[in-house]
Amino acid sequence: MKNLDPKIPPTPCFVVDLAALRRNLEILNDVRRRAGVKILLAQKAFSMFAVYPMISAVLDGTCASSPHEARLGREEFGKETHGFAAAYSESDLREMLRYCTTVVFNSFSQWRRFRAITAEAADRVKFGLRVNPEHGEAVREIYSPCAPKSRLGIKRAAFAGEPLDGISGLHFHTLCEQDSDALERTMEAFEARFGDLLGGMQWVNFGGGHHITRPGYDIERLVRILTEFRARYPHLTVYLEPGEAVVLNAGSLFGTVLDIVHNDGEIAVLDVSAEAHMPDVIEMPYTPPLAGADEPGVHPYEYCLAGHSCLAGDVIGDYSFPAPLNVGDRVEFLDMALYTMVKTNTFNGLALPSIATFDPDTGEFKLIKSFGYEDFKNRLS
Repeated sequence: MKNLDPKIPPTPCFVVDLAALRRNLEILNDVRRRAGVKILLAQKAFSMFAVYPMISAVLDGTCASSPHEARLGREEFGKETHGFAAAYSESDLREMLRYCTTVVFNSFSQWRRFRAITAEAADRVKFGLRVNPEHGEAVREIYSPCAPKSRLGIKRAAFAGEPLDGISGLHFHTLCEQDSDALERTMEAFEARFGDLLGGMQWVNFGGGHHITRPGYDIERLVRILTEFRARYPHLTVYLEPGEAVVLNAGSLFGTVLDIVHNDGEIAVLDVSAEAHMPDVIEMPYTPPLAGADEPGVHPYEYCLAGHSCLAGDVIGDYSFPAPLNVGDRVEFLDMALYTMVKTNTFNGLALPSIATFDPDTGEFKLIKSFGYEDFKNRLS
């Protein structure tokens, strides 16, 4: 992280770069303005509410997949709160309706089952349906809501004979870290299957997965796609709900080398755990970028970086360094604002990473929160 002394953060610690966050918001605001669309923060990717005032000054609201996310968005962000879940219990739906301005259903069976409840809130909440455009763009099927046997989204055939009274919008979410060409092809499939229904709608939501703030993303194409769609359906309000794009490359996870052991190579054991602090490294899987290091073979000193839990598979990845690592050295994992803080856990009783911000423009480091024993104990019984 530019201008931040790596010895300053207590480790492990997530640090959000406020200058990078501002740059991302400037890009998103430019898209909002030129394309005439609304953009929501997908809290499933980033829920650090300490910076919600900065984000809410630009974006139009939040989207939530649970009552807790909906409440957080309403209380800490304000503006619009959109909710979606693959299925609702009655109690969860009633909670969602307390906080949401829009609620999206994933099936006609749930929509029919809860009609009496939704009717009670119809004067203040809009309702929509998530659809399956039957056009997959995800690199791997595990990430594709349009894959065979997907539980997400309603296919067009299921609309036969179903009344749409009370439904004011349609929602699809099919992308994953992709460029605007993938959105263009998906929108063609969406219009081919559902375009005849749009005349009776008030809004559409094109979901997330748009890597708008990534270097090289075709923003001009995105603006053209959205502008042309709005010209075809001028009565519709158009939403995007990126999560990653809001905080892409805007955060780091700092750790410390606790020990170096040798077993078929050098292994640096850190106070950062893949299992507890960045589980996507194991689940996705992927090897996160590391400041000052490269993949094996680039530099002369090679280490496997691993966590300090008892899980044998708590391994982050192999890296090469221009100089040897030593116990006490700091390491900085990059692009660690998205899908990290929201997924941490206390496996083995490991302490959760602290959360902080740093503003390179002013040099201010601010420790927002640290976690301890009570945080571990209070989630158990």
